[in-house]
Amino acid sequence: MKVTLLPSAVSAGAGARGFFSSSYLIDDAVAIDAGGLGFLGELDVQVRVEHIFITHSHMDHVASLPIFLETVFQTRDRCVTLHCSQATLESLRLDVFNDRVWPDFIGMSEKGLPFVKVQTIEADRPVDVAGLRFRPIAVDHVIPTLGFLIESPGATVAIPSDTGPTEAFWRAASAAPNLKAIFLEASFPNAMEGLAVISKHLTPAMFAVEIHKLGRAVECIAVHIKPRFYDVVVKELELLNLPNVRIGVPGENYIF
Repeated sequence: MKVTLLPSAVSAGAGARGFFSSSYLIDDAVAIDAGGLGFLGELDVQVRVEHIFITHSHMDHVASLPIFLETVFQTRDRCVTLHCSQATLESLRLDVFNDRVWPDFIGMSEKGLPFVKVQTIEADRPVDVAGLRFRPIAVDHVIPTLGFLIESPGATVAIPSDTGPTEAFWRAASAAPNLKAIFLEASFPNAMEGLAVISKHLTPAMFAVEIHKLGRAVECIAVHIKPRFYDVVVKELELLNLPNVRIGVPGENYIF
């Protein structure tokens, strides 16, 4: 399985460190979130994406979704399938595709224009696409949010998405066969724990507590580090001396 941490246009253009947005590309065919997907200059990468799974509707996870759908429109015989929870779909309809912020691609598609096909998903109900199984699991964020276990015949990768301290996801990940890696957020430095708790994100200290819940040694890639606090967060992660932890790099491919 190949997992690509997609850069945002800002971070790619300026060479800045940290994560301005969130998007993963799995085996070049499936995206998890679309924070930066539609801002990629490589159009050949965009047109190969057949499915998008949206974890939740916060802007850093959906910012480029409308632009992506417009870019790939009519570039293939069938349109992209969007997989998201009912709560996320309602937010996209009301807050994005509402003919004010962006044309109503969802409603237009329901009337025959093939911008996007929508499939609602639920926690603990796996979805099989592109030779992979995506298992959605609820995590603890400020709005309804799904993390994913992604299973191929030889490897499982865990992407919890944005979360504060959570339990169900780690139980499922611990029981997953062939678990190779976890992409876990570390948004704020330890000194900002109060903000992390309110916004339901993680600091390096909280990151350490979460990965210990797994109960097994697995490679862990730290992601979602806020660019302004990048140096402090990375230093605090390194001082923990956690085994198998490395810092995620936007634009990098990870092979499992």
